[in-house]
Parts: sequence; structure tokens; C-alpha cells
Amino acid sequence: MKQYTVEKLQVKIMPDRAEMGKVAAEDAHRVIVKLLAEQEQVNMIFAAAPSQNDVLASLATYDDIDWTRINAFHMDEYIGLPHGDSRTFGYYLNEHVFGKLPFRTVNLIDGSAKDIDAERARYAALLRENPCDIVMMGIGENGHIAFNDPGVADFNDPEVIKVAELDLVCRTQQVHDGCFPTLDAVPTHALTLTCPTLMGARYQFCVVPTTHKANAVKRMLTGEIDDMCPATCLRRAENATLYLDADSASLL
Repeated sequence: MKQYTVEKLQVKIMPDRAEMGKVAAEDAHRVIVKLLAEQEQVNMIFAAAPSQNDVLASLATYDDIDWTRINAFHMDEYIGLPHGDSRTFGYYLNEHVFGKLPFRTVNLIDGSAKDIDAERARYAALLRENPCDIVMMGIGENGHIAFNDPGVADFNDPEVIKVAELDLVCRTQQVHDGCFPTLDAVPTHALTLTCPTLMGARYQFCVVPTTHKANAVKRMLTGEIDDMCPATCLRRAENATLYLDADSASLL
């Protein structure tokens, strides 16, 4: 493993994505156990994407985490897909983590809600009542975090959760990931937690495999910190770690 820091961001590079997921889970496990020893409950936000498969699978193997004291949230959801649709991020998380572990609560964003503004208010209130301790996240091919794409991201966003129009690179990534068969099938809008909401967590664990993300990783670590590559804001976070495999780190 190779590791170094870029500003405040810790970077760890593993030879393959299986090892990347294992190391990220080990680090997250260490922090979860620490926080559970210090406080009654822990609040975690989870990303939903194939890039998270390895870390979520590894994290679920630890038997010394009291998941009944952990409240689970997720960070973004398509608008307009039916509730329970297999393409929703809520479905992914239920399949990969929420349905496998006995969380205290599981709090999903409802992208099928008839009143999207009311849903935003509901979820924002939940997050204000349960300040986030840990974010398990990735980045997009365009450098997005959650659905804060370039042109949508705002490092000083006053909102907790907002409606985002998805850019072409972001929507194309969903096809690359095998989540949708064609670009036309990918929704054009989503609900997303904002950059300040995600960066307001006490810890960020950012897991980024594959060559599809190599350009975004290079820009994230070597470019200017600005909202045209939203992931660059992680370089200012106090307790953030980026986990890469050889493919995603290939341009560094």
C-alpha cells in the first residue's frame, strides 16, 4: 500500500479493488468502534454505487459493531422512479447493507414522493436532528460527490438537501456502471445531500476504484479546489481518507 496526504486529505492506494475495500472497511470499523465507545448512537450516510460494493461487503463482516446503535441515511436518490424500483439507490442499499445489518433506524430519501419540497424538508429535519458522524462515499467520473455535479455543486450551499439536474457525464456514468441499459433510461433529476452536508460529517471515507475514475481522481488531487471538481473539497476536510486501486490511481 502507498499512502500520502494532499493538503488535509489522506490518500491510500492499494493494488486492487478487493484490497482497497478491505482497507477502507478496516479504517471505518476502527472509527465506528471508537465512536460507539464515546456516544450512545452513531449516524452514518452511505453512497449507493457499484464502486462501494467491496467496502460494504467487507464492513458487513465485522461482528463487534453494535449496528443497533447506528442510524443509517443515504445521500442521493433519483426523482421519478417508483418506490422499490430496482434501479433506485434505496434498493441498492437495502440489498448491499441496510437489509443485512440490524441498524437502529434506516432513513431513505423518497424520490417518488408527490411533493418533492416536502420530502426535502422531511429529510433535512432528520439530518439536523441526527448530525452525521461518518460518510461512506465515492466520487463520480465528473468529480461529483453525491449528485453535486460541476455547475450544481456549491461549497457554501445553504441547503441540506436539494434537487439537482444531472449532467451528461454523470448520466453516462450510470450506464457505464451497468445501472441503466441506455442513456435515455437514466433520470435527469435527483435529490442530493449538498456539499456542506457531506463535509459537515466528522469523518469521510471515500472509496474510488476503476479506470473510469482515473481522470477525476487526478483532477481531485492535483487541480484547483473549486466546485467544477466538487470532490476537491475533500482536501479541506479534517478527517477524510481517499481509497484508490491501481486503476483509479493510474494517472497520478
